[in-house]
Amino acid sequence: MSIKLIVADDQEVIRKGVVRIFQDEENIEIIAEVCSGSEAVAKTLELNPTVLLMDVMMPELDGLRALAELRDKSPQTRVVMMSAHDNPTYVARSVALGADGFVLKEASAEDFVEAVNCAARGEMPVKEGRLNRIQDLLGKRLDPVADEVPLTKREYQVLRHLAFGLSNREIGRSLSISIETVKEHVQNILRKLDAADRTEAAVWAVKRGLA
Repeated sequence: MSIKLIVADDQEVIRKGVVRIFQDEENIEIIAEVCSGSEAVAKTLELNPTVLLMDVMMPELDGLRALAELRDKSPQTRVVMMSAHDNPTYVARSVALGADGFVLKEASAEDFVEAVNCAARGEMPVKEGRLNRIQDLLGKRLDPVADEVPLTKREYQVLRHLAFGLSNREIGRSLSISIETVKEHVQNILRKLDAADRTEAAVWAVKRGLA
């Protein structure tokens, strides 16, 4: 069965270049090109693609907020995020919001094709280590070996999300807990670490290799 693909990127040169990658793929059909997150959501709901390949940074509604909206409105759609920046925060937010893949724009044509094919099958690309590594890291609940700070396993899990710059809403979605529960965990973390704010707590976590 043919994979129906929508490509979303606000830069026409990039978007056209990505579309060309798939022109010779017999099992992949480009059904739409869009240039904003809001258009990506609208076209996805209208055309019901197999996969949406979407840039992280776009005008009106950025790709990550569009991903969050689509997870509520069209959870069956596979979404692969792409970015020009190898930014772990982008990857972590993509993981938390339920992305099915993440590819850098500098990647080879083969990597783009693999990302789309794997997403359509519900699999993770073999070559893509970013999403897998951060997904595993965010899901861990084991305590660091040599810390005396009395954080619970769940608090360490929330702290890892903080270290990647995720919002309370994104943390809640990632861990399947309410925003109120996230807020409670964050306050406990700040108190136990004697940290003034989330940034200070994130720095503490990064220095200990939690992110």
